[in-house]
Amino acid sequence: MIADRDRSVVRTGSVGDKRRAGFRATVRAVLWSFLGVRRFNDYRQDATALDPKAVVVAGVLGGVLFVLALVALVQLVVGLSE
Repeated sequence: MIADRDRSVVRTGSVGDKRRAGFRATVRAVLWSFLGVRRFNDYRQDATALDPKAVVVAGVLGGVLFVLALVALVQLVVGLSE
């Protein structure tokens, strides 16, 4: 088994011996993309290792959580002002 720094990329036994990123690496890449900050080498690694379906799911979930957090914050501020 081969792992990167955060032990989230594992080697599969498939043809071509491609690396697949785990859930933690996918979430990490999506969070960095929300900030708009990513090192080029990490971007290149993500482009080859991340599953596009997992990135879409993590992005949608991250967006929903972000919107819900904003709604909760607004309700808290409005509730405190009454």
